[in-house]
This record gives sequence, structure tokens and C-alpha cells, in this order.
Amino acid sequence: MKITLTGSLGHIGKPLTQKLTQKGHDVTVISSNPERQKAIEALGAEAAIGSVEDVEFLTKAFTGADAVYCMVPPNYLDEPDIPAYFERIGRNYAKGIDQSSVTRVVHLSSFGAHFVEGTGPITGAHLVEKILNELPNIALTHVRPAYFYYNLFNFIGIIKEQDVILANYGADEFPLVAPKDIAVAVAEELQKTVNVQPIRYVASDECTGSEIASVLGEAIGKPDLQWKIIPDEEVQKGLELSGMPNQIAGSLVDMYASIRSGKLAEKYYTNRSEELGGIKLEDFARDFTKRFNQQ
Repeated sequence: MKITLTGSLGHIGKPLTQKLTQKGHDVTVISSNPERQKAIEALGAEAAIGSVEDVEFLTKAFTGADAVYCMVPPNYLDEPDIPAYFERIGRNYAKGIDQSSVTRVVHLSSFGAHFVEGTGPITGAHLVEKILNELPNIALTHVRPAYFYYNLFNFIGIIKEQDVILANYGADEFPLVAPKDIAVAVAEELQKTVNVQPIRYVASDECTGSEIASVLGEAIGKPDLQWKIIPDEEVQKGLELSGMPNQIAGSLVDMYASIRSGKLAEKYYTNRSEELGGIKLEDFARDFTKRFNQQ
């Protein structure tokens, strides 16, 4: 198959490219960074250097592909209007897909993307799903991953300062996922020509905040590490003190609060796969320890 991937060689893009080229597929990887070309080619793929803001470029990169993987670059924290950013990129993808006559599309979305509002930045994923759903004559799958393990890196600072994890969610279990497990799922979907499903949820493990603190604490030599639930207002204040704009901080707090309420994961739990991904929290703890010691 000829497959075009967006996402360059990021957390998902690199293992995804490796899996597909190893299977013998003709893979093109879109990247906005010319310095990534050699690394892309070293994996046995072709580099298409350009911007997802450029519809003409996307159309050319998609033309002739049997399948396309679309993900919105995670640059939204630099955007004044997060939903508008997602909508803009989503419409660019839709135009490129329509004009190139691609028939198989896999879109990286998020758990909770079925909600129109109340989930912070994830409302952007909802908008992209809606835009792509309007395209005719394509087999479309929205891959909805859970909470990325690497978001836990954001707690390293507070652990070092106060020996505690502070969050406005985590009292109840929620699903987490490793990018490599997402890559496995996306690769499987891109190669499907029959029995295509519109939505696929992906998770690697399911844990409470206390369980996360226990595993990470043991790994970094802090066996008494606790996960403490604090009010939304305190999280908002902490994000703003770190230099984050008020609107962006508020959006993230809304997303975290939707984890706390169970809203974000409700569809995940009613549509979960029979098998979770292979990378468990204990496996991620090794990466966490390495980053903790470096930071």
C-alpha cells in the first residue's frame, strides 16, 4: 500500500513509520521541518516537506495514496483560539483528502471527542471529527486514544518541590496510553480494507491517581509519594503562575475536570477494546525515572 502520514517523526509518527515500512508499505511522511528529511529516509520512507496549513501541498502529498493518517499538530497552546486552530487544520485535511480522491483515512482524535463542549482542548478533536465525517466516499476511522502517559511528566516539578502530585482529578480510575500502543492501533487501521470501524478507542492501562503515585514513587525512590486532589481554582492559579495565559489554563482545567467527573472516559468504558496495549504504567515508570533524574 501507498500510505501518507502526517505528524512527522513524533511520539506516534516514528514508531508508526517504522511499523509500516517494515511491513513493506510505500510510506510518505509529512514534516514541516527540513532537518527531519534524512531521519525519515533512514526509516525507509519518503519525506514530504511542507505545512499542513498549505492545502495545495497536502493535496499533492495525499494524491496516489491508498490511505492517509491525519493528526492535528499539538501546537494549540500557542494559539489564541484553540477550537479555531483545530477547525482550520481539519478543513485543510478535508480539502486535501477530497481533492486527492483518497478513500481510506485514519484520524487521530481523542477520548471524549463526542462532546461538543466542556472538555477543554478536546472540543477541537470533536470539530475535526465532524468536518471529516462530512466527506463522501471515504472509509474513515477516528482513533480515540486515552490520557497520554507522558502528560505525567508535567508533575515532575511539583514532586521535586513538594514531594506530592497535585491535580483536580485522579480519585477514580481513568485510562492511560503509550504513543507506541497508539502507533500499533493506527498501523492496523491504515492496513484495513474490510470491516472498517468508524471509531477505535486505544488505552494501555487503567489506574487511579493513587496507583500512579505509588508506581512512580517506587520508581523514583519516593515510596511515600501521594496523589492529592485539589480544587479547580488552585490548578488554574498554578498554571497561570507558570506563565500560561488565562484562557488556555481554563481550557486545560476544564479538560482535567472532565476526567474527574468521568465524562471524558464514559464512551471509552462502554466501547473499550477487549485487549489493552502492551505498555503498562510500570513500563512507563522507567521513562519517568529517567526524565525525573535528568530534570
